[in-house]
Formats: sequence, structure tokens, C-alpha cells
Amino acid sequence: MKLMRTQDAVGQVLCHDITQIIPGVTKDAVFRKGHIIQPEDIPVLLSVGKEHIYIWEAGENMLHENDAAEILRTLCQGPHMHATAPKEGKIELIADADGLLLVDVERLRAVNALGEMMIATRAGGFPVQKGDKLCGTRVIPLVIEKEKMEQARRTAGDTPLLQLIPFRPRTFGVVTTGSEVAKGLIEDAFTPVIEQKLAEYGCEMAAHTVCGDDPDEITAAITKMADDGVQMIFCTGGMSVDPDDRTPLAIRNAGAQIVSYGAPVLPGAMFLVSYLPDGRPVCGLPGCVMYAKRTIFDLVLPRLLADIPVTAEWLAGLGHGGLCLNCEVCHFPNCGFGKGV
Repeated sequence: MKLMRTQDAVGQVLCHDITQIIPGVTKDAVFRKGHIIQPEDIPVLLSVGKEHIYIWEAGENMLHENDAAEILRTLCQGPHMHATAPKEGKIELIADADGLLLVDVERLRAVNALGEMMIATRAGGFPVQKGDKLCGTRVIPLVIEKEKMEQARRTAGDTPLLQLIPFRPRTFGVVTTGSEVAKGLIEDAFTPVIEQKLAEYGCEMAAHTVCGDDPDEITAAITKMADDGVQMIFCTGGMSVDPDDRTPLAIRNAGAQIVSYGAPVLPGAMFLVSYLPDGRPVCGLPGCVMYAKRTIFDLVLPRLLADIPVTAEWLAGLGHGGLCLNCEVCHFPNCGFGKGV
């Protein structure tokens, strides 16, 4: 590119967008890259403070910012997302479906560490809706060396930095434990909470059983739901270390392989996640899921619905950012809960 006086640029080709900002009214390009400057454009360019402008001079070893942003876009884009047109050197990716966004943070950091380029994403590991913005890409200078962008390709590797895994609504069953509920001494306030959370993802409750504290009874309820084809099973209550709380034992006796009993998250420390031999999840939900606004269950549920295995390693990583501040007005997921980096 070449810098020249605006008054001398008639007939030249702009190599970047020219933005006009009118506070409270507009922030948009008045001229786009590739525009051939006309005599009547000069006063407009001067009015937005452009006494000198860059015009395009092709070079074999350089790329324009829009072309470089397109390369960064290809490094990021996976299935179920689409790209916007380049604007002022920036390209964004938009979700085409409701699902779980996953971001390869290490490779993302490696690309951004190259300098002169940037990829900014939403926090991975959280649900997004169709139409949500997922990331933006651009290079910092107006032009950049082709070799630098090739280095970005090599650094990013062969798989997209972003994945969007569509949610798969499914049936679920709830096993309510506790003699106080089974005897009608207190109302079951837990199941409606589970129904509401799952309904947000299009899931329907296919079975509900109220048990006492007998682990054999709880095991039998889990087994029946599994035999009936229920796709996810949630046991509510009986998850503490009190002698009468036998839900973890009942889940194990139902043939589920326990991944973890306990998680470094508050609220939700006594959470249990396990899988039946065929891969269907069976979870033990502590009492906090019933009364707290957001808990470990809100972090785990999107992974279950996207068929992403919940592992002990992933759960251990939730400790950084795993403390919910119980804000008076809850803004989850637009907060730090579950977003340890």
C-alpha cells in the first residue's frame, strides 16, 4: 500500500474501509475497500479526518487485512456455523444451531501469540443459541506478510479451533429419594426444578419415582428406568455423608460406573456423575441444585446433551472459576462461574 494526500487520490483504489462515526447515530464504513476514489469523495474523506489515505499497491509477498482475516476464519470455523462478510478487516462466525461451543484454548493462544493477528471467541464449554456470535478474527495491520499467515496455519493445525456440537433433546427420569418425601411429610420441590432446567433444552421427563432411603429401592428404580429406555437418569437427594444418605451406593449397585463423587464447585460439591455400560448418564444431584440459582448441574448438563463425556479430569479443572458468587441478580452464563482459564 502507499500513503498519499487525499486531494491527490482521485482515481486511486482504497485498500481499506473508511469509517465514519457519528455518536449515537452511526458507526459504519462510508467507503469500502476497492472503492475507486471520485472527485466528490474528497470532501467526505476530509470530513472524517482523512487528510492522507492508503491506496492499494499489489505486492507478491503481502496480504490485505480482509484476505488475512479470511485465513483466520478458516482456522476457526467448524460445522454448524457461518461467516459474515469482511467488514473493516474483521470476519465473525455465527452459530447455525443451538449447541455446546468448544474452543481449543491452547491452539487459540498459540495463534494469538504470533502477533499482528487476533482471534477473540466466546468462552468455550457453554451453551449457545442459533444466531449467537461465536468469534471475531482480524489482523492488526492493514497488510501482513503471507509467510506470517502461513505460520498461523501451521500453528493452528488441521482441525478447527472452534466446534459447535448441536444439542440432542432426549428423555430423562427422576428418582426422588428421602423418607420425608416418600411419607408425604414434605412436598417434592426438587423435581419441578429439574423439569424446568431440562425443558430449556427441549427434553421431556419420561419417568418419576419417589423412593425412601433404602438403597435397594433406589437401585430398583434406576434399573427399571434404564430397562424402559430412559436416556438420562437423575437421582435427587441422599448425596451427603449422613448415614441415611445412600444414593451413591444405590447408583453403583445399579451397574453404573462412577466417574466422580464430588466436584470442586460451589454450589455442587457433592455431585456424582456415572455412566451405565451403554453410555447413558446417571447423576446424583445434591440438594443445592434445588434451591441455588446456578450450580454444578448447569455446567455439566450441556455436556450431557451434546454427548461430550464428563471426565474426572474435566471436573477437576472446574475448581478455577468454580465458585458461584450468588449474585442478587444472576447473569449466568455472562459471568465468571465455570470460566476458569
